[in-house]
Amino acid sequence: MTMPEPSYLFVGFIASSVGFVMLVYGKKQHRPLQLAGGLMLLAVPFLVYDALWLGLLSAAVCAGVWGGVKAGL
Repeated sequence: MTMPEPSYLFVGFIASSVGFVMLVYGKKQHRPLQLAGGLMLLAVPFLVYDALWLGLLSAAVCAGVWGGVKAGL
């Protein structure tokens, strides 16, 4: 087993941290969109093993949650 690249570790740490905060916020405020977004951000590092794709997918999830909030969901 090889060690992951530092860029992957950094991006994964940022995505997971944002996901954890979003999950806790969604749970406490009873907001299903933020709860689902947080769960997705926590799961993405387990599914994607490239730092670039991890960053792009995490940004897409955050943009989707932001757009949903702006739309009133």
